[in-house]
Amino acid sequence: MAHTPLDELRQALPDCVSCAPDDLARYSRDTGPQLQTVLPSAVIHARTVEDVQAVMQWATRHRVPVVSRGAGSGLSGGAHATEGCVILSLELMNTILGINPDDETAVVEPGVINADLNTAAAQHGLMYAPDPASYRWSTIGGNVATNAGGLRCAKYGVTRDSVLALKVVLADGTLISTGHSTFKGVAGYDLTALMTGSEGTLGVVVQVTVRLRYLPQDVHTLAAFFDDFPRAAAGVLAIGRARVQPSILELLDGRTLEALDGVHGSDLRQRGGSLLLVRTDGYGAAAEAEAIRTVLVGLGADVSREESDEADRLVDLRRHSRGDDVDDLFRVGEDVAVPKSRLVDYVEALEAMAERHSVHLKIVAHAGDGNLHPTFWVARSEGRQAQDRLNEALDESVRLALDFGGTITGEHGVGQYKLRWLAWEQSPAVLELQGRIKEVFDPLGILNPGKAIVA
Repeated sequence: MAHTPLDELRQALPDCVSCAPDDLARYSRDTGPQLQTVLPSAVIHARTVEDVQAVMQWATRHRVPVVSRGAGSGLSGGAHATEGCVILSLELMNTILGINPDDETAVVEPGVINADLNTAAAQHGLMYAPDPASYRWSTIGGNVATNAGGLRCAKYGVTRDSVLALKVVLADGTLISTGHSTFKGVAGYDLTALMTGSEGTLGVVVQVTVRLRYLPQDVHTLAAFFDDFPRAAAGVLAIGRARVQPSILELLDGRTLEALDGVHGSDLRQRGGSLLLVRTDGYGAAAEAEAIRTVLVGLGADVSREESDEADRLVDLRRHSRGDDVDDLFRVGEDVAVPKSRLVDYVEALEAMAERHSVHLKIVAHAGDGNLHPTFWVARSEGRQAQDRLNEALDESVRLALDFGGTITGEHGVGQYKLRWLAWEQSPAVLELQGRIKEVFDPLGILNPGKAIVA
């Protein structure tokens, strides 16, 4: 009896391959919107670099598409299954291989949870700065794949700013090392930066060397409540003009505050129409917080210094501000960025657009770097016409961001869901060049096809 390619893979990796219906369903998608429901042929749980190499060698022989993934916390469909693919899960490669306190670096496998790395680094007075809202369950490998951001981006940058070196398995199973263990290094092309944010389309990351930062000795958190969103957004510019650098600078509109109050029993909306959440850190945290407080009070804000427990609660509420799925709503959260100077203009244009399309809108923003997460929704009871209005609003919100000098994605990646907008931002020449780069790394097109770039 002839053996199938999957039989061959099972023989090579007998304890790693699952075709159980529950596994196929569970690993068929991430948390992003689905354009089409597709089940993978199998789920492979790699435990070692050699496992990953064996999978890619097998996939190359049989021309089988491979979608690699971590915890599945992505929001753009970058880990959705595609036709005929296998899912390569790296969750079990979850060892912190080493922390060097003097070099201020850590070496980790891709399945290490962001929060677990921070817990380990804190024992040495260090931290891993990137902190996406999903940091309690997202993996470092997934953060690298999407070049994830987070609340501390304003001061410490995104994932790419903390990745020094990678070990990557290419499409044919070849293992390569990119980058360096030093903070500085400019030898050759920067393949580490290229791989970071490539969403698994150029190779499978199997080891990451990251730069660690000093764990702040002092932290001050301010809650600045404004009457409305435009005044709060003006506060962002005022802080920048004062040349004070917060570690966290988050902006929440009134509808977001109402939603949080309804779910968590807080009283945020009673305190104001919009919240600017500010955190400073380091030895100058107190002086920076006072300078920011003075600026914001001058703009009419009600500013309070939050003590530790309440401060942590506010930051945690911000991490949950996108909301949970609700059965009676069609809802999509977006991820665009505009220059900080255009925040107020963009939000005003968004609100007018939402009213024109008769869709609901709420907005949160990593205001320190101009990255906004507008969420649009309509009631499912309104039927197909409402969903069409929602899609039209999404398209227009992206076009508006581009009109204001922005981008279609600030931190979540293109994935599958945003692919239709990529050509709005990038020229045909750039799209073609990206396709040619993809061919060099993945000549058969088996690495996460249909994601990240227009191939």
